[in-house]
Amino acid sequence: MEKQIVIINGTGGSGKDTFVQFCSKYNKVMNFSSIDKVKEIARLIGWDGKKTEKDRKFLSDLKKLTTEYNDMAFNSISEATIQFKTSDSEILFIHIREPEEIQRAVNAFNAKTLLVKRIGLENIETNSSDANVDNYPYDYIIENYTIEQLDASALNFMNELSTNKQKVFKKNYYNNKKKD
Repeated sequence: MEKQIVIINGTGGSGKDTFVQFCSKYNKVMNFSSIDKVKEIARLIGWDGKKTEKDRKFLSDLKKLTTEYNDMAFNSISEATIQFKTSDSEILFIHIREPEEIQRAVNAFNAKTLLVKRIGLENIETNSSDANVDNYPYDYIIENYTIEQLDASALNFMNELSTNKQKVFKKNYYNNKKKD
C-alpha cells in the first residue's frame, strides 16, 4: 500500500481512537491530532486534561486563537506529514474537527476524509468545533455499533484504501499512456 493521509473526525466518544488502534492491527499507522499543541499550551496555563463541556469550549477557543495568531495547528499538521513521509507508516490519521480546516488539509495533502459515528451518541453542541462535526461531505462514514463491528470496519476500511489506491494508480497510468 502506498502512503495515504486520512482526516478523521467524529464527536467526542464516537470511537475515533479505538478505530485507529484497530486499523493499526492491519497496517502501520501514525495518529496525530490537530489539537495536540493546543493541549500542551492549555496544560501550561492550568488545564487538567479533562474534557468537560467547559474544557472542550476552552480548547476550541484556544485553537481558534492560535490559528489566527500563527496558524499553529496547521503548521503542526504539516510537520507531522513530513515525519510521516519519512516513516515506515502507511497511513497517517489526522484528527481535525472544523470543516474549513478539514478542507484545507484535504487540499494541501491530498487526504481522504472519514467520519466515525457512534450510534445513539449525541453530538456535542457547546462549542463551534464539536458542533460542526457533521457539516462536511466525508469520503467515508463508519458507524460504530459494537466494538467487534468497529474492528471489522477497520479491516474493511484498510482493504478499501488499498483497493482504492490501486484504482487511482491504474487510472493515472492509463491517462498518462493516452498522452504519449
